[in-house]
Amino acid sequence: MASDVGGSIELPDLSEAIRILQQVKLFLGLERTALASVASAARTVQVKPQTFFFRQGTHAETVYVLQRGRVRLCQAGPEGHDVLLRLIGPGEIFGPTATLKDRLYPVSAQAVRRCQALAWEGRAMVRLMEEHPRIALNAIEDLSAHIQELRERYLELATQRVEQRVAHALLRLAEAEGWRSTEGLMIDVSLSRQDLAEMTGTTLYTVSRTLRRWQRRGLVKAGRQRVTLLRSQELIGIAEDHATTSGSDAPRSQTGALASSCWASRRR
Repeated sequence: MASDVGGSIELPDLSEAIRILQQVKLFLGLERTALASVASAARTVQVKPQTFFFRQGTHAETVYVLQRGRVRLCQAGPEGHDVLLRLIGPGEIFGPTATLKDRLYPVSAQAVRRCQALAWEGRAMVRLMEEHPRIALNAIEDLSAHIQELRERYLELATQRVEQRVAHALLRLAEAEGWRSTEGLMIDVSLSRQDLAEMTGTTLYTVSRTLRRWQRRGLVKAGRQRVTLLRSQELIGIAEDHATTSGSDAPRSQTGALASSCWASRRR
């Protein structure tokens, strides 16, 4: 198997691989025998923190499902800075571009901490889709969900104030990478103010000023690379302001779901 990473590659533990695949949306609806076939075509990849699974602009050869760890999907901005697009957690797929012919990865995938992933050559995944059409149908559904997510992000940029966008971004990150501490909900991933500015379509100065103001109000605790949500219900109120004034209930329901997820019992 060709690999984009510098980590070790080995055969997967079949029973563990099947257990992981049963939770992955791409493989929902497959019988155990089909999952065993999918798992047998994979290899296990171990990657050290800060190592890239693949880089933007390189030939797309491998599809991954994360087993352990956390992966940042980033894209180079116009000034050369990496813009954080999404965080990948265990059970999520990344690198699906490899299933298309002669394509380049549109983003970079970097391990936040030590990671383990299942990996398939793009050609092998295409063959599995032909043998098990349910995989291809699930892929279409997953693509539709991502398009909807992009649409919601675009609407935020087009219609919401900066404070709302920053609040939404922090709540999304808390859902993906939040842990309850004695102070509040800590976003346990390296997050610079520049990252947050690029995620929300604003400037470093505006994000810094917003976080300082929220810190004075006791809503957040903002360090150099970490943010803790101290009073997340008030941040939810800030994020929902557009829904309250416009009459649209789509942002409200999304944020409500985030609130429930964030404040579930998530402890280290």
